[in-house]
Amino acid sequence: MARMTMIEAVRSAMDVSMARDDNVVVFGEDVGYFGGVFRCTQGLQAKYGKTRCFDTPISESGIVGTAIGMAAYGLKPCVEIQFADYMYPAYDQLTQEAARIRYRSNGDFTCPIVVRMPTGGGIFGGQTHSQSPEALFTHVCGLKVVVPSNPYDAKGLLISAIEDPDPVMFLEPKRLYNGPFDGHHERPVTAWSKHELGDVPDGHYTIPIGKAEIRRKGSGVTVIAYGTMVHVALAAAEETGIDAEVIDLRSLLPLDLETIVQSAKKTGRCVVVHEATLTSGFGAELAALVQEHCFYHLESPVVRLTGWDTPYPHAQEWDYFPGPARVGRALAEAMEG
Repeated sequence: MARMTMIEAVRSAMDVSMARDDNVVVFGEDVGYFGGVFRCTQGLQAKYGKTRCFDTPISESGIVGTAIGMAAYGLKPCVEIQFADYMYPAYDQLTQEAARIRYRSNGDFTCPIVVRMPTGGGIFGGQTHSQSPEALFTHVCGLKVVVPSNPYDAKGLLISAIEDPDPVMFLEPKRLYNGPFDGHHERPVTAWSKHELGDVPDGHYTIPIGKAEIRRKGSGVTVIAYGTMVHVALAAAEETGIDAEVIDLRSLLPLDLETIVQSAKKTGRCVVVHEATLTSGFGAELAALVQEHCFYHLESPVVRLTGWDTPYPHAQEWDYFPGPARVGRALAEAMEG
């Protein structure tokens, strides 16, 4: 067991997977000698050689297209898109090829690829380094979408993704990457919050894709979140004293609808929190599902709290994020409804 940041946990997941299976290969922009822009792949090329961990040209469509071909051949590519904002040139390959190979081949071919990408803000990266595009993938049949909120989950879920026979989009929140983030604060602090602490096993373990985790039990209102917003929601519940039950989705597709429905029926109220923009964000799907399955149990309308419907602001990014104060007001709105 070891204390790990999310970066270290992600690296450990790839290391364990590469050691167990020679078919696992890692590649992308600067992931080889340099170890990735966030150092998630640091040391893997030195350990496993340039044929299993290597750099690619700056071509996201080429990276994903090559991975699809490798997967059809029998390899298990785990590729990195340097920022989630850069995935758009590869969107055609992901949606028209990777997501459809199993169906189009009547099961003769599968596409066991993982596409890792840092997501969300927190580094003052502006409009082209801070987007949260998860909703674009959840609309596509054949893709799985995973967003971890802590190092333990990041490693277990990434190993599960690498071992999955179908394509998995693995979104890694940048604000949780290098450790210290406390949901009570607007900026990183010097120590992990108690919700992020936890020993991460050195060896192999998996967490099932498609199973949510209740991070805080409560009976007053259900809060549905994922990634960084899990910690913000926990902080808001503690600061307001509202008896909130906080669900960490971990996986957006497949979605653990059972856990959501059981919680919303119990509390009768629901707040959905995510960093991405409001309009057509994944929160709209969550709100619709709660409304469909829990309508006669709800005491107030479902509340969505998200980023702004604007281009991502550079200088004002910490105002753009839903923080504990905004989440707290949303909880109060749900309780008063």
